[in-house]
Amino acid sequence: MIKQYLLAPGPTPIPDEVTRAMAATIVHHRTPQYSRIFSEARQGLKTLFGTQNDVLVLASSGTGAMEAAVANLFSPGEKVLVVNGGKFGERWLNISNAFGLQPIDLKVEWGKAVKVEAIEEQLKRHSDIQGIFVQASETSTTAVHPVREIARLTRNGPLLVVDGVTAVGVFPVPLDAWGIDVLVTGSQKALMLPPGLGFIGLSDRAWQRMEKAKLPRFYFDLKLERKSQQKASSAFTPAVSLVFGLKASLEMMQKEGLENVYARHERLARATRAAATALGLKLLAPESPSPAVTGILLPDGVDGEKLLDYLRDQMGITFAEGQDQLKGKIIRIAHVGYIGSFDIIVAVSALEMALSKFGVPVEFGQGVAAAQKVLMETLR
Repeated sequence: MIKQYLLAPGPTPIPDEVTRAMAATIVHHRTPQYSRIFSEARQGLKTLFGTQNDVLVLASSGTGAMEAAVANLFSPGEKVLVVNGGKFGERWLNISNAFGLQPIDLKVEWGKAVKVEAIEEQLKRHSDIQGIFVQASETSTTAVHPVREIARLTRNGPLLVVDGVTAVGVFPVPLDAWGIDVLVTGSQKALMLPPGLGFIGLSDRAWQRMEKAKLPRFYFDLKLERKSQQKASSAFTPAVSLVFGLKASLEMMQKEGLENVYARHERLARATRAAATALGLKLLAPESPSPAVTGILLPDGVDGEKLLDYLRDQMGITFAEGQDQLKGKIIRIAHVGYIGSFDIIVAVSALEMALSKFGVPVEFGQGVAAAQKVLMETLR
């Protein structure tokens, strides 16, 4: 028997409490029983997003929430600025092109954070920019972008639209306090659920802008969805069992306390980075690393795809691969959602063993010891 450990940045492990909630007998979605659970979950989402406004729940992946942001807030031909520093920055670019916007492609080296000055320069050069699209945490490169600083540039200007898929529930991204206009995430990351729910919160300014936006929309019509969800229902058939699980996951996070949730993610990230460094490995994003996932560059001559296959099939450890130009060159170890200290110990020890199997000189326990020193901070 090989026990499986899921340490990729989505889907992530699911707690027993959430699994049991999703296994409850399903109810009809136009009943008081469902509306009560949905209302409680919606209130929890407001706290998580740091907003007094509605956070809408969509039966989709996080990409559905990204598309909804574009379709509901912009008009054909409008100019937008896309921070393109990874696979998901490219996704903003692709969605913008698909809906007939005019995106300005602000390329950022993979593994780096965008410079606020570069955005400021584009805003001065193009006074007609209507929106800025950025990731809070670029999952593909494991780098964090300076959303709070960008928001200071957009308070009286273009809408700031933020992909928070591996940020919301990992570190603070308060929509109201920072002046973010749109914040989206998905269920299968920090919310500890299976894939299938997208979430989107919008500022007052974004809701006002929606009145004059002219792009077509139907399923992702946020005005229609808001009207329904304010009545504890939804415009279309919801993912009922996932909403049951959502309520349970939010209750778990509230019980732990959001500040403790954020501290846990940061601690696990530091432990993972310390382990990689102790093993002589380089980090993909050393200057602005994400607390959700750590990217590690592999030594020359190591085939990353074969290494990941070996870890998964022979050791039961699932990490994530690199994407596009990073494919075969890096591994990504997640520490997001329902992942704890000893999951990191397992991950690091497995990495040591796998690297040794692939001919990399490794002193067993060196990475584990470095991680342990960080993780001991919470033991009394």
